[in-house]
Amino acid sequence: MIKWEEIKQEVLHDIEEADSKEVIDKLKVDVLGKKGMMAGFMQQMKTLSPEEKREFGQKVNELKKLFESTFSARMEELIEKAMLEKMKKEAIDITLPGARPYNGSLHPLNLVQQEIEDIFISMGYSVVEGPEVELDFYNFERANIPQGHPARDMQDTFYIDSERLLRTHTTAIQTRTLEALHDKLPIKVICPGKVYRRDDDDATHSHQFVQMEGLVVAENITLSDLKGTLELLARKMFGDSRTIRLRPSYFQFTEPSVEVDVSCHICGGKGCPVCKGTGWIEILGAGMVHPNVLEMAGIDSKKYTGFAFGVGVERVAMLKYGIDDIRNFYINDIRFLKAFTRFE
Repeated sequence: MIKWEEIKQEVLHDIEEADSKEVIDKLKVDVLGKKGMMAGFMQQMKTLSPEEKREFGQKVNELKKLFESTFSARMEELIEKAMLEKMKKEAIDITLPGARPYNGSLHPLNLVQQEIEDIFISMGYSVVEGPEVELDFYNFERANIPQGHPARDMQDTFYIDSERLLRTHTTAIQTRTLEALHDKLPIKVICPGKVYRRDDDDATHSHQFVQMEGLVVAENITLSDLKGTLELLARKMFGDSRTIRLRPSYFQFTEPSVEVDVSCHICGGKGCPVCKGTGWIEILGAGMVHPNVLEMAGIDSKKYTGFAFGVGVERVAMLKYGIDDIRNFYINDIRFLKAFTRFE
C-alpha cells in the first residue's frame, strides 16, 4: 500500500521550503519530470487489476494536479520575492538633493546675431540666407566687381574651381535677392552668414567670420534713411547715448560709400585705449546701392534707389562684451562660453 497522504505532505513541505527558482526547478523535475516520482507511479499501474487501476489513477491525478498548482504558486512567490529584493537593493533615496544638470548657453556670436536680427525684424526686415559655396557670378560679378578688378585681390579668396568659391561676403546673398525680387519691390532684408577669406589668424583677424548685411531698395531711399537706421542699430546694441558718424570711403557695391563709427561706449567719446584716444570706434561699412548693381538685377536705377550695409558680428561682439581676441570665439573653451549664460 502506498501512503498517499505522507507523500503529499512530504512534497508540499519540500516545495514550501524551496528558497530559489533553481531549487524549485530541480524539485519539479524530481516530482513531475519524465523520470520523476509521478511518472514512476504511472508505471506501476501496469501491474494492477482494472478496479485497482481506477482508484490508483485517480489518486495519482489528484496529486499531480495539486503538485502542479503548488509548484506554480511557489514559483510566482519566489519571482516576486526576488524582484522586491532587487528593487530594495537598487532603491534610490529620493530625499537626497538632486544634482543640478549643466545647461549650455548660446554661443556669443549667436547671441549677437539674434539680437541684431530681432532689431531689424522689428523694423519690418526679412532674414534671408544663401549658400556658403557660392558662384563667382554672384559673389563678384553681380556685386560690381568684374574679372581683373583689384578688389578681388584685396579679398584673397578661397577658390574651389574657376566658377565656384567660398563666399567672401554676404553681399552674394544680396545680389541673389535683388535678382529674385527685382519685380517684387520694395526689398527690405538682412543677410546673415559665415564668410571666408585667406587671412592669417591673429587677435583681430580670422580666415572665417560672420557677417550681417542689410539691404533696402525702394523709391526715394536716401542716405539719411541709412544714417537713421544705423543710429538705431548703434543705440540698441551699445546704449541709448551712442551716436554715429559717417566718413567717406569706397566699396564696389555702393556709391557713395561710407565707413561708420560709433562713439566709444567705454569713455563716452572722450578718448581711451579702446578707441585709441579718438572717441570713436569703426563698426561697419555702408552706402547707397550702386546703380550698376540695380541695373544688372533688372531694376530701374532711375526710379529706385537703395542702401546697403555690412557689419562683422565678431566685431560687434568684441566691443559689446569687451573681448580682446577674436580667436576666443572659435577655440571652444568652456570657461569662456559659460560667461555668456547671463546674457540669454
